[in-house]
Amino acid sequence: MHNKSIAELAKGLRSGEFSSLELTTAFLDRIKRHTGLNAYITVAEELALEQAKAADARLAKGSAELLTGIPIAQKDIFCTDGVKTSCGSKMLDNFIAPYDATVVEKFNDAGAVMLGKLNMDEFAMGSSNETSYYGAVKNPWDVNTVPGGSSGGSAAAVAARLAVCATGTDTGGSIRQPAALCGITGLKPTYGRVSRYGMIAYASSLDQGGPMTHSAEDAAIMLQTMAGFDDKDSTSVDLPVPDYSVGLSRSLEGLKIGLPKEFFGEGLNADVAATIEAAIEEYRKLGAKVTEVSMPSLRLAIPAYYVIAPAECSANLSRFDGVRFGYRCENPADLTDLYTRSRGEGFGKEVKRRILMGTYALSAGYYDAYYIKAQKIRRLISDDFKRALSEVDVMMGPVTPSTAFGIGEKIGNPIEMYLSDIYTIAINLAGVPAMSVPAGFAKGLPVGLQIIGNYFTEDRLLNIAHQYQQVTNWHQSAPKGFE
Repeated sequence: MHNKSIAELAKGLRSGEFSSLELTTAFLDRIKRHTGLNAYITVAEELALEQAKAADARLAKGSAELLTGIPIAQKDIFCTDGVKTSCGSKMLDNFIAPYDATVVEKFNDAGAVMLGKLNMDEFAMGSSNETSYYGAVKNPWDVNTVPGGSSGGSAAAVAARLAVCATGTDTGGSIRQPAALCGITGLKPTYGRVSRYGMIAYASSLDQGGPMTHSAEDAAIMLQTMAGFDDKDSTSVDLPVPDYSVGLSRSLEGLKIGLPKEFFGEGLNADVAATIEAAIEEYRKLGAKVTEVSMPSLRLAIPAYYVIAPAECSANLSRFDGVRFGYRCENPADLTDLYTRSRGEGFGKEVKRRILMGTYALSAGYYDAYYIKAQKIRRLISDDFKRALSEVDVMMGPVTPSTAFGIGEKIGNPIEMYLSDIYTIAINLAGVPAMSVPAGFAKGLPVGLQIIGNYFTEDRLLNIAHQYQQVTNWHQSAPKGFE
């Protein structure tokens, strides 16, 4: 059952081939057998079994939706009522959320079963899932390598069949990069398409939740539930949500694909490049036309991002002060000591680094020189995307410059770690949608193809990914030992 798609499982549940309780129990047993990946922070076994029984009752009444009874898992950045929401941090190790995030609420309303909360880089700050207070997550394709971050737990759980699908969040590539390194499908929607209410903020103008699945078809089903306007989120966009599944089979004849030349230069691993080129050749066979495009401002994406994102994180994380909720130091001498030691002991090294960077960029005398200049660069990057996407339907390229790197290999070199997101960060700065699709392997490790679209064209991206997955089977590959 663990290798079936959402649609196949939904059909089996409706026909009575198996119950949600049986399906959920099977996944809970798999999770217990594969704890070595460290993909889960919290396994909500009791809650999952209760939700499975409720789903079975709903199925018996004939009032089920497509996700009713399907075992999913939530990245531990989404607040879940009555269940620990830690954000991968010691700061929130004792935090039991008193409400559900809108995304969680939507899945609950659809009758999905929550298996638990997935491991992640602390406060979503990282590209390898090594900054988590709960330890590094391991890539199921090679447990000596990282699964990517910050949604590494989500990617590893889906790849290892420890959940049918999972939620992730993407601030600078944190859905697409781990999806690529773990050989699954991951979609970052247009900024504002999915509500951020109850999703603990890292960088508010960049964060976006999205689905992590095996296939584009499953991603379409998940996004159908996740997307939509939310009056509790001031950044939510009030636009109709299309039926993401209805256009999956649309022909790609005449599709115009742009290849950003900045994605194929120095720094791209030769084996990864060859895999991406082979994937693009498949699109040519499907009737697409390929041309080169240029986005000169992309070279400024990483420095601009690492001013804007830390500045926003500095403001967002100021609420964690040891007073209202979260970690509090023992026996503080006074208020200053309470603040200093609670934050010093509660936050990890990478989070502290980004808070300091952001506070510096926002400080008097440096705000204009750094933050304002970074925002101007952001506009240039956005203009580059608009210009390029007026010439082509979508753009394609690699998600990452290499396959999964070794655990511990880059954690001591922040600059090298930041560069692993070189092909993903600009998409968040512009706010456009993009996804990672399994495109093959390089020396035994997965490679992801990135597909980038114009604002609110998730349906087209899913169609383009789905058609590729009809002529390839990379998305069906399973790591050895997790088949």
